[in-house]
Amino acid sequence: MERLDSQSDADTEERTSVDALATLLATDERTVREHLQRLESCELVDVGPDGRVRITVTGEELLALDLDEMIIVDPEATDRW
Repeated sequence: MERLDSQSDADTEERTSVDALATLLATDERTVREHLQRLESCELVDVGPDGRVRITVTGEELLALDLDEMIIVDPEATDRW
């Protein structure tokens, strides 16, 4: 989420591509998509109609808490991907 936050913005709705995130994270696109799908189900990521992604206001607020502990969020089921 921190990498996505650095590449997108909830207020301006600036988005990035999954491919760009995969490159930034030095991992494959499939893995990034899987993580994004889970984050989207928790409303921490927004996926646009063109597949480009951005962090949500909720995601930004969660990161701003700067917590040292893990947070578990119960996602809702989605068939978006």
